[in-house]
Amino acid sequence: MNTSGLGELEAVLAVARHRSFRAAATELGISTSALSHSIAALEARIGVRLFNRTTRSVSLSEAGSQFVDSIAPALSAIRVAIEQAGSFRDTPSGTLRINTSIGGARQAMPLFMAFLQRYPEMKLDVVTEGRLIDIVVEGFDAGIRLAETVPRDMIAVPFGRSQRFAVVASPAYLAGHPAPRTPADLASHRCIRTRMASGMIYHWEFERHGETMTVAVDGALTLDEAGLMLDAARSGAGITYLTEWQVRDDLAAGTLVRMLEDWTPPFDGLCLYYPGRRHIPAGLRALIELIREQANA
Repeated sequence: MNTSGLGELEAVLAVARHRSFRAAATELGISTSALSHSIAALEARIGVRLFNRTTRSVSLSEAGSQFVDSIAPALSAIRVAIEQAGSFRDTPSGTLRINTSIGGARQAMPLFMAFLQRYPEMKLDVVTEGRLIDIVVEGFDAGIRLAETVPRDMIAVPFGRSQRFAVVASPAYLAGHPAPRTPADLASHRCIRTRMASGMIYHWEFERHGETMTVAVDGALTLDEAGLMLDAARSGAGITYLTEWQVRDDLAAGTLVRMLEDWTPPFDGLCLYYPGRRHIPAGLRALIELIREQANA
């Protein structure tokens, strides 16, 4: 049997991760047809079907599952060897894959731009999603999330400032509704509820002088994206609960008004996190050094 290139094997792992040729092709930066042809050629060469395909789904065959289990550790070892060899370069190169939320990516964008300017041979592949994933299983080098959500088996590097939540509404809404003085007063208000990535409705959290309170707010509108919540609050749809970072421009412009500020103490902000393995890719090590450099500036 002719030996195949590592690219074909990486393609198999990408399709196995995503259970989708289209999503895997996007990750690999090739066309769906090229990916399908590559997988089909490999299957023909080894004489077994690796994936069961229908018009709606892609799944590993029994042979494919065993094949993936066998090649994944070997490819991981090869990647580490390549990264270790590349670490002797004066300038890091390659692609760094980072998983984060939309808000996390927006806050980290100045860091990303400074990193790419300093290391022009590096590329950043940033994927945003609300759900918290296993970055190792999904093939990411690192993640960026709020400190309280970072898995305990990961190494976390804090960056940025601590954060606070903010309860805000438009002047138009408050013109017809008296501002709440305590979290309990929210029961008589229209609130813009938050649906989390898990599907659960988020309960607003408050604390003052050691007293904690969780409020399951009510309202006619439930959303799952901060930008939509901001638009709704600006239009007078009700009270919303977002981070200071997300509402700072509106507070400065007067398009939103803050309430219950003494009930929203600061909490730990974002962290870059990565697996606690012995070898760190040169690009990730350079990003960590830049974070620490900025923190000490």
